[in-house]
Amino acid sequence: MATLQLQNVRKSFGNVKVLHDVSIDMADGEFLVLVGPSGCGKSTLMNMIAGLEEPTGGNVVLAGRDITNLPPADRNISMVFQSYALYPNMTVEKNIEFPLRMRKVEKSERARRVQTVASLLQIEHLLARKPRQLSGGQRQRVAIGRALAREPQLYLFDEPLSNLDAQLRLDMRTEIKKLHQRLRATIVYVTHDQIEAMTLATRIAVMKDGVVQQVGTPHEVYNRPANTFVAGFMGSPRMNLTRARVLRDDAGLRVVYGADGAGQAVLHLPDQHGALAERAGEEVIVGLRAEAIGLAHDGVRPGPLERIMDVTIEVVEPTGADTLAVFSLGGQELTARLEPDLSLQAGHQAHLLVDLSKIVFFDPKTEQRIG
Repeated sequence: MATLQLQNVRKSFGNVKVLHDVSIDMADGEFLVLVGPSGCGKSTLMNMIAGLEEPTGGNVVLAGRDITNLPPADRNISMVFQSYALYPNMTVEKNIEFPLRMRKVEKSERARRVQTVASLLQIEHLLARKPRQLSGGQRQRVAIGRALAREPQLYLFDEPLSNLDAQLRLDMRTEIKKLHQRLRATIVYVTHDQIEAMTLATRIAVMKDGVVQQVGTPHEVYNRPANTFVAGFMGSPRMNLTRARVLRDDAGLRVVYGADGAGQAVLHLPDQHGALAERAGEEVIVGLRAEAIGLAHDGVRPGPLERIMDVTIEVVEPTGADTLAVFSLGGQELTARLEPDLSLQAGHQAHLLVDLSKIVFFDPKTEQRIG
Protein backbone atom coordinates (compact mmCIF):
# COMPACT_ATOMS: atom_id res chain seq x y z
CA MET A 1 0.00 0.00 0.00
CA ALA A 2 1.02 3.65 -0.12
CA THR A 3 0.45 7.25 0.92
CA LEU A 4 -1.39 9.74 -1.29
CA GLN A 5 -1.01 13.52 -1.41
CA LEU A 6 -3.29 15.86 -3.32
CA GLN A 7 -1.48 19.18 -3.55
CA ASN A 8 -3.55 22.23 -4.58
CA VAL A 9 -5.37 20.22 -7.24
CA ARG A 10 -7.50 22.38 -9.54
CA LYS A 11 -9.77 21.64 -12.46
CA SER A 12 -11.54 23.97 -14.88
CA PHE A 13 -13.65 23.27 -17.94
CA GLY A 14 -13.23 26.45 -19.93
CA ASN A 15 -14.20 29.31 -17.62
CA VAL A 16 -16.01 26.98 -15.21
CA LYS A 17 -13.98 26.05 -12.13
CA VAL A 18 -14.93 22.59 -10.92
CA LEU A 19 -12.24 22.05 -8.25
CA HIS A 20 -10.57 24.76 -6.17
CA ASP A 21 -7.11 24.02 -4.71
CA VAL A 22 -7.89 20.65 -3.14
CA SER A 23 -5.17 19.53 -0.72
CA ILE A 24 -5.51 16.25 1.20
CA ASP A 25 -2.84 13.99 2.71
CA MET A 26 -3.65 10.29 3.10
CA ALA A 27 -1.68 7.92 5.30
CA ASP A 28 -0.77 4.37 4.31
CA GLY A 29 -3.75 2.07 4.86
CA GLU A 30 -6.26 4.90 5.27
CA PHE A 31 -9.86 4.70 4.03
CA LEU A 32 -10.77 8.20 2.79
CA VAL A 33 -14.35 8.86 1.71
CA LEU A 34 -15.11 11.84 -0.54
CA VAL A 35 -18.71 12.82 0.16
CA GLY A 36 -20.94 15.61 -0.99
CA PRO A 37 -24.02 16.38 -3.09
CA SER A 38 -24.19 15.71 -6.81
CA GLY A 39 -21.99 18.11 -8.77
CA CYS A 40 -19.64 18.93 -5.89
CA GLY A 41 -16.56 17.65 -7.80
CA LYS A 42 -15.85 14.41 -5.92
CA SER A 43 -15.96 12.14 -8.99
CA THR A 44 -13.87 14.62 -10.99
CA LEU A 45 -11.26 14.53 -8.22
CA MET A 46 -11.24 10.73 -8.24
CA ASN A 47 -10.87 10.69 -12.03
CA MET A 48 -7.79 12.90 -11.74
CA ILE A 49 -6.28 10.53 -9.18
CA ALA A 50 -6.93 7.68 -11.61
CA GLY A 51 -5.52 9.62 -14.58
CA LEU A 52 -8.85 9.74 -16.44
CA GLU A 53 -8.92 13.55 -16.17
CA GLU A 54 -5.99 15.94 -16.41
CA PRO A 55 -5.72 18.57 -13.64
CA THR A 56 -5.63 22.23 -14.58
CA GLY A 57 -3.10 22.69 -11.77
CA GLY A 58 -1.61 21.03 -8.72
CA ASN A 59 -0.03 17.63 -8.15
CA VAL A 60 -1.03 14.05 -7.34
CA VAL A 61 1.69 12.17 -5.44
CA LEU A 62 1.43 8.43 -4.76
CA ALA A 63 3.98 6.77 -2.47
CA GLY A 64 6.30 9.75 -2.91
CA ARG A 65 6.12 9.60 -6.73
CA ASP A 66 4.51 12.42 -8.71
CA ILE A 67 1.95 10.70 -10.95
CA THR A 68 0.14 13.86 -12.10
CA ASN A 69 1.05 13.40 -15.76
CA LEU A 70 1.34 9.60 -15.92
CA PRO A 71 -1.16 7.60 -18.00
CA PRO A 72 -3.61 5.44 -15.99
CA ALA A 73 -1.81 2.19 -16.83
CA ASP A 74 1.41 3.43 -15.19
CA ARG A 75 -0.12 4.59 -11.89
CA ASN A 76 -0.47 1.23 -10.10
CA ILE A 77 -4.06 2.06 -9.16
CA SER A 78 -7.18 -0.12 -9.39
CA MET A 79 -10.65 1.34 -9.78
CA VAL A 80 -14.07 -0.14 -9.02
CA PHE A 81 -16.81 1.54 -11.04
CA GLN A 82 -20.48 2.16 -10.31
CA SER A 83 -21.45 0.18 -13.42
CA TYR A 84 -19.22 -2.86 -12.58
CA ALA A 85 -17.70 -2.70 -16.12
CA LEU A 86 -17.44 -6.49 -16.48
CA TYR A 87 -16.79 -8.15 -19.83
CA PRO A 88 -20.07 -9.96 -20.68
CA ASN A 89 -18.44 -12.61 -22.89
CA MET A 90 -15.91 -13.67 -20.20
CA THR A 91 -16.42 -15.89 -17.18
CA VAL A 92 -15.94 -14.52 -13.69
CA GLU A 93 -12.52 -16.15 -13.59
CA LYS A 94 -11.47 -14.53 -16.86
CA ASN A 95 -12.82 -11.13 -15.76
CA ILE A 96 -10.70 -11.22 -12.63
CA GLU A 97 -7.68 -12.50 -14.53
CA PHE A 98 -7.91 -10.09 -17.47
CA PRO A 99 -5.93 -7.11 -16.06
CA LEU A 100 -3.21 -9.54 -14.95
CA ARG A 101 -2.92 -10.92 -18.48
CA MET A 102 -2.64 -7.39 -19.83
CA ARG A 103 0.26 -6.80 -17.42
CA LYS A 104 1.85 -10.08 -18.58
CA VAL A 105 1.74 -11.72 -15.16
CA GLU A 106 2.77 -15.39 -15.32
CA LYS A 107 -0.02 -17.94 -15.65
CA SER A 108 0.66 -19.67 -12.31
CA GLU A 109 0.69 -16.32 -10.50
CA ARG A 110 -2.54 -15.30 -12.23
CA ALA A 111 -4.21 -18.51 -11.07
CA ARG A 112 -2.98 -17.97 -7.51
CA ARG A 113 -4.30 -14.43 -7.33
CA VAL A 114 -7.69 -15.36 -8.81
CA GLN A 115 -8.13 -18.13 -6.24
CA THR A 116 -6.99 -15.85 -3.42
CA VAL A 117 -9.49 -13.08 -4.17
CA ALA A 118 -12.28 -15.55 -4.98
CA SER A 119 -11.78 -17.12 -1.55
CA LEU A 120 -11.57 -13.74 0.15
CA LEU A 121 -14.82 -12.57 -1.47
CA GLN A 122 -16.50 -16.00 -1.24
CA ILE A 123 -17.18 -16.27 -4.98
CA GLU A 124 -15.28 -19.51 -5.74
CA HIS A 125 -18.55 -21.14 -6.84
CA LEU A 126 -19.14 -18.37 -9.40
CA LEU A 127 -15.84 -18.55 -11.30
CA ALA A 128 -17.29 -20.44 -14.29
CA ARG A 129 -20.35 -18.19 -14.68
CA LYS A 130 -20.85 -15.25 -17.03
CA PRO A 131 -21.87 -11.80 -15.67
CA ARG A 132 -25.44 -12.17 -16.98
CA GLN A 133 -25.86 -15.16 -14.64
CA LEU A 134 -25.00 -13.10 -11.54
CA SER A 135 -27.00 -10.88 -9.21
CA GLY A 136 -26.07 -7.23 -8.72
CA GLY A 137 -24.24 -8.00 -5.48
CA GLN A 138 -22.31 -10.86 -7.08
CA ARG A 139 -21.29 -8.65 -10.01
CA GLN A 140 -20.01 -6.03 -7.58
CA ARG A 141 -17.96 -8.69 -5.76
CA VAL A 142 -16.42 -9.71 -9.09
CA ALA A 143 -15.57 -6.07 -9.91
CA ILE A 144 -13.93 -5.72 -6.49
CA GLY A 145 -12.11 -9.02 -7.00
CA ARG A 146 -10.70 -7.82 -10.32
CA ALA A 147 -9.34 -4.71 -8.58
CA LEU A 148 -7.86 -6.75 -5.71
CA ALA A 149 -6.13 -9.22 -7.99
CA ARG A 150 -3.87 -6.49 -9.38
CA GLU A 151 -2.48 -5.84 -5.87
CA PRO A 152 -2.07 -2.10 -6.58
CA GLN A 153 -0.81 0.62 -4.27
CA LEU A 154 -4.17 2.41 -4.22
CA TYR A 155 -7.83 1.39 -4.66
CA LEU A 156 -10.48 3.79 -5.98
CA PHE A 157 -14.20 3.10 -5.48
CA ASP A 158 -16.56 5.33 -7.49
CA GLU A 159 -20.05 5.03 -5.92
CA PRO A 160 -19.86 1.22 -6.15
CA LEU A 161 -23.11 0.54 -4.27
CA SER A 162 -25.45 3.08 -5.86
CA ASN A 163 -27.02 0.53 -8.24
CA LEU A 164 -27.92 -1.93 -5.46
CA ASP A 165 -31.15 -2.14 -3.47
CA ALA A 166 -31.22 -0.96 0.15
CA GLN A 167 -30.56 -4.30 1.88
CA LEU A 168 -27.83 -5.30 -0.57
CA ARG A 169 -26.17 -1.90 -0.09
CA LEU A 170 -26.06 -2.58 3.64
CA ASP A 171 -24.60 -6.06 3.14
CA MET A 172 -21.95 -4.90 0.65
CA ARG A 173 -21.03 -1.96 2.88
CA THR A 174 -20.25 -4.44 5.65
CA GLU A 175 -18.21 -6.57 3.26
CA ILE A 176 -16.14 -3.59 2.07
CA LYS A 177 -15.51 -2.62 5.69
CA LYS A 178 -14.33 -6.17 6.50
CA LEU A 179 -12.16 -6.16 3.38
CA HIS A 180 -10.36 -3.00 4.45
CA GLN A 181 -9.83 -4.34 7.96
CA ARG A 182 -8.25 -7.51 6.54
CA LEU A 183 -6.09 -5.91 3.85
CA ARG A 184 -5.30 -2.53 5.46
CA ALA A 185 -5.46 -1.20 1.92
CA THR A 186 -5.24 2.49 1.00
CA ILE A 187 -8.68 3.36 -0.39
CA VAL A 188 -10.36 6.47 -1.80
CA TYR A 189 -14.13 6.01 -1.93
CA VAL A 190 -16.65 8.38 -3.54
CA THR A 191 -20.29 8.54 -2.45
CA HIS A 192 -23.13 11.02 -2.01
CA ASP A 193 -24.50 8.86 0.82
CA GLN A 194 -23.39 10.29 4.17
CA ILE A 195 -24.32 7.03 5.98
CA GLU A 196 -21.83 5.15 3.77
CA ALA A 197 -19.25 7.81 4.53
CA MET A 198 -19.77 7.59 8.30
CA THR A 199 -19.68 3.78 8.45
CA LEU A 200 -16.77 3.11 6.08
CA ALA A 201 -14.27 5.94 6.49
CA THR A 202 -11.27 6.34 8.72
CA ARG A 203 -11.44 9.96 7.50
CA ILE A 204 -14.05 11.89 5.54
CA ALA A 205 -13.58 14.80 3.12
CA VAL A 206 -16.84 16.74 2.78
CA MET A 207 -17.07 18.68 -0.48
CA LYS A 208 -19.31 21.43 -1.82
CA ASP A 209 -18.97 23.32 -5.12
CA GLY A 210 -15.47 22.00 -5.72
CA VAL A 211 -14.18 23.09 -2.31
CA VAL A 212 -13.24 20.76 0.55
CA GLN A 213 -15.28 21.98 3.51
CA GLN A 214 -13.75 19.71 6.16
CA VAL A 215 -11.46 16.69 6.45
CA GLY A 216 -11.64 14.67 9.64
CA THR A 217 -12.61 11.42 11.30
CA PRO A 218 -16.31 10.51 11.24
CA HIS A 219 -16.49 11.55 14.90
CA GLU A 220 -14.93 14.97 14.19
CA VAL A 221 -17.07 15.68 11.14
CA TYR A 222 -20.26 14.62 12.90
CA ASN A 223 -19.73 16.21 16.31
CA ARG A 224 -17.52 19.20 15.42
CA PRO A 225 -18.65 20.27 11.93
CA ALA A 226 -16.56 23.06 10.46
CA ASN A 227 -19.56 24.97 9.13
CA THR A 228 -23.31 24.83 8.72
CA PHE A 229 -23.09 22.97 5.41
CA VAL A 230 -21.21 20.07 7.00
CA ALA A 231 -23.54 20.19 10.00
CA GLY A 232 -26.61 19.93 7.80
CA PHE A 233 -25.23 17.44 5.30
CA MET A 234 -23.78 14.86 7.70
CA GLY A 235 -26.33 13.00 9.78
CA SER A 236 -29.91 11.80 9.43
CA PRO A 237 -31.95 13.62 10.52
CA ARG A 238 -29.81 16.65 9.81
CA MET A 239 -28.45 18.68 12.70
CA ASN A 240 -30.92 21.17 14.15
CA LEU A 241 -29.71 24.63 13.10
CA THR A 242 -31.59 27.50 14.72
CA ARG A 243 -30.95 31.19 15.24
CA ALA A 244 -30.78 32.63 18.73
CA ARG A 245 -29.27 35.55 20.64
CA VAL A 246 -26.46 35.11 23.14
CA LEU A 247 -27.10 37.08 26.31
CA ARG A 248 -25.14 37.38 29.54
CA ASP A 249 -26.31 38.07 33.07
CA ASP A 250 -25.10 37.32 36.60
CA ALA A 251 -26.01 33.64 36.11
CA GLY A 252 -23.84 33.39 33.00
CA LEU A 253 -24.59 32.96 29.29
CA ARG A 254 -27.88 31.92 27.80
CA VAL A 255 -29.30 31.61 24.30
CA VAL A 256 -32.70 33.12 23.64
CA TYR A 257 -34.97 31.86 20.85
CA GLY A 258 -37.62 34.14 19.39
CA ALA A 259 -38.61 37.74 20.02
CA ASP A 260 -39.58 39.13 23.39
CA GLY A 261 -42.96 37.98 24.63
CA ALA A 262 -45.03 34.83 24.16
CA GLY A 263 -43.26 31.95 22.47
CA GLN A 264 -39.80 33.02 23.54
CA ALA A 265 -37.57 30.18 24.79
CA VAL A 266 -34.40 30.41 26.87
CA LEU A 267 -31.62 27.85 27.26
CA HIS A 268 -29.07 28.56 29.99
CA LEU A 269 -25.57 27.47 29.04
CA PRO A 270 -22.82 25.99 31.21
CA ASP A 271 -19.74 28.12 31.79
CA GLN A 272 -18.49 29.32 28.41
CA HIS A 273 -15.16 30.96 27.72
CA GLY A 274 -13.37 32.36 24.72
CA ALA A 275 -15.10 32.81 21.38
CA LEU A 276 -18.74 32.32 22.38
CA ALA A 277 -18.45 34.51 25.49
CA GLU A 278 -17.27 37.30 23.21
CA ARG A 279 -20.54 37.02 21.22
CA ALA A 280 -22.74 38.23 24.10
CA GLY A 281 -25.47 40.45 22.67
CA GLU A 282 -25.12 38.96 19.18
CA GLU A 283 -27.07 36.47 17.12
CA VAL A 284 -25.59 33.01 16.49
CA ILE A 285 -26.65 29.78 14.82
CA VAL A 286 -27.12 27.02 17.39
CA GLY A 287 -26.36 23.46 16.25
CA LEU A 288 -27.80 20.50 18.15
CA ARG A 289 -28.11 16.89 17.01
CA ALA A 290 -31.49 15.18 17.39
CA GLU A 291 -30.00 12.48 19.65
CA ALA A 292 -28.77 15.17 22.05
CA ILE A 293 -32.43 15.84 22.89
CA GLY A 294 -34.15 13.07 24.84
CA LEU A 295 -37.19 12.58 27.01
CA ALA A 296 -36.84 13.73 30.63
CA HIS A 297 -38.37 10.92 32.66
CA ASP A 298 -40.08 11.59 35.98
CA GLY A 299 -37.62 11.98 38.84
CA VAL A 300 -34.62 12.56 36.62
CA ARG A 301 -32.38 15.40 37.79
CA PRO A 302 -30.38 17.10 35.04
CA GLY A 303 -26.60 17.00 35.30
CA PRO A 304 -24.36 20.07 35.07
CA LEU A 305 -24.32 19.85 31.25
CA GLU A 306 -28.04 19.08 30.87
CA ARG A 307 -31.13 21.25 30.74
CA ILE A 308 -34.87 20.49 30.73
CA MET A 309 -37.18 22.18 28.22
CA ASP A 310 -40.98 22.13 28.30
CA VAL A 311 -42.29 21.98 24.73
CA THR A 312 -45.37 21.07 22.70
CA ILE A 313 -44.84 18.18 20.30
CA GLU A 314 -46.01 19.06 16.79
CA VAL A 315 -45.20 15.92 14.79
CA VAL A 316 -44.37 12.35 15.85
CA GLU A 317 -42.53 10.06 13.38
CA PRO A 318 -42.03 6.45 14.54
CA THR A 319 -39.12 4.85 12.65
CA GLY A 320 -39.02 1.49 14.42
CA ALA A 321 -35.60 1.85 16.03
CA ASP A 322 -36.55 5.21 17.57
CA THR A 323 -39.13 7.99 17.45
CA LEU A 324 -38.53 11.40 15.89
CA ALA A 325 -40.46 14.22 17.53
CA VAL A 326 -40.71 17.72 16.01
CA PHE A 327 -41.26 20.73 18.26
CA SER A 328 -40.70 24.51 18.16
CA LEU A 329 -38.45 26.91 20.02
CA GLY A 330 -39.16 30.58 19.39
CA GLY A 331 -40.99 29.72 16.18
CA GLN A 332 -38.19 27.48 14.83
CA GLU A 333 -38.59 23.74 14.33
CA LEU A 334 -36.24 21.21 15.94
CA THR A 335 -36.21 17.42 15.90
CA ALA A 336 -35.55 15.15 18.88
CA ARG A 337 -34.62 11.48 18.61
CA LEU A 338 -36.52 9.64 21.33
CA GLU A 339 -36.86 6.00 22.34
CA PRO A 340 -39.20 3.74 20.31
CA ASP A 341 -42.77 2.71 21.23
CA LEU A 342 -43.64 5.97 22.98
CA SER A 343 -47.28 6.90 23.54
CA LEU A 344 -46.40 10.49 22.63
CA GLN A 345 -48.80 12.22 20.25
CA ALA A 346 -48.91 15.52 18.38
CA GLY A 347 -50.23 18.28 20.62
CA HIS A 348 -48.93 16.69 23.82
CA GLN A 349 -46.70 18.56 26.25
CA ALA A 350 -43.28 16.97 26.83
CA HIS A 351 -40.31 17.51 29.10
CA LEU A 352 -37.16 17.17 27.01
CA LEU A 353 -33.62 16.73 28.34
CA VAL A 354 -30.95 18.55 26.34
CA ASP A 355 -27.29 17.44 26.43
CA LEU A 356 -25.37 20.71 26.16
CA SER A 357 -22.02 18.90 25.79
CA LYS A 358 -23.14 18.26 22.19
CA ILE A 359 -24.07 21.84 21.33
CA VAL A 360 -22.08 23.81 18.72
CA PHE A 361 -22.34 27.40 17.55
CA PHE A 362 -21.84 29.02 14.15
CA ASP A 363 -21.35 32.56 12.93
CA PRO A 364 -24.52 33.58 11.01
CA LYS A 365 -22.49 35.62 8.49
CA THR A 366 -19.62 33.26 7.68
CA GLU A 367 -21.49 30.06 8.69
CA GLN A 368 -18.21 28.81 10.22
CA ARG A 369 -18.12 27.14 13.62
CA ILE A 370 -17.36 29.43 16.56
CA GLY A 371 -14.45 28.11 18.62
